[in-house]
Amino acid sequence: MKTEILWLAPTLSLVLGYLPGAIPFGVILTRLAGAGDLRTIGSGNIGATNVLRTGRKGLAAATLLLDMAKGAVAVLLVDHLFPGNALLAAAGAFVGHCYPVWLGFRGGKGVATLMGIVVALYWPLGLVYAVAWLGLLAVLRISSVAGMVAAISAPVAAAAFGRFDLVLLLLALAAIVVWKHRDNIARLLSGTEPRLGKPRG
Repeated sequence: MKTEILWLAPTLSLVLGYLPGAIPFGVILTRLAGAGDLRTIGSGNIGATNVLRTGRKGLAAATLLLDMAKGAVAVLLVDHLFPGNALLAAAGAFVGHCYPVWLGFRGGKGVATLMGIVVALYWPLGLVYAVAWLGLLAVLRISSVAGMVAAISAPVAAAAFGRFDLVLLLLALAAIVVWKHRDNIARLLSGTEPRLGKPRG
C-alpha cells in the first residue's frame, strides 16, 4: 500500500504533464481557421514555423504562445499539486508535444514547448533561451538553427547559474530537440535549408 502511494504523485505528475503537452494546437487552430490539415502543409510539422507557411501570421503567433503556455502550465500546475515533481511534469509535457498519442505519436520538435518549460522551472533560463532563439532567428532567419541553439543553451545556462538539478533533464530534452531536427541538419549540410519568408526548396 505504501509503495502504491509513493508512486502515485510521480505517475500523476507525468500524466498531468503529458496531457496538456500533447494538445496539438497548431493542428487544431489551422483546422478551425479553415487552413487545412497542417500535417499536409510544408514540412508537415505541427509547430508555429509550419503554421507560418499557411500564410496566417496570427495563427502562427497563437500556436507559438499556446505551445509555450502548455509547457509552463503543466510544470506550474504539478509543482502546486505535487511539490518536488516539477521535473517529471516538464518531461511529460515535452514528450507529449513531441509524441502526442492523438496524432499517432508524430508531433512537433519541441522548441516552443521547451521554452515554456524552462521559464516555469527557472525564469532566468527563459531569458537566455529567448535571447538565443529570437536573436539567432532575427539574424539568420533559419528557424531550425535558432531552435537547436536555444535548446542547447538551456542546460549550459542552467550549469552557469548553478542549477545543476536541472542540467540532466535539460540536456536530455535538448538532445531530443536536435534529434527531431535531423532532417533540418541534413538540409543545412547540403545548403538547402529554407529561411523564414522563403518557400521550401
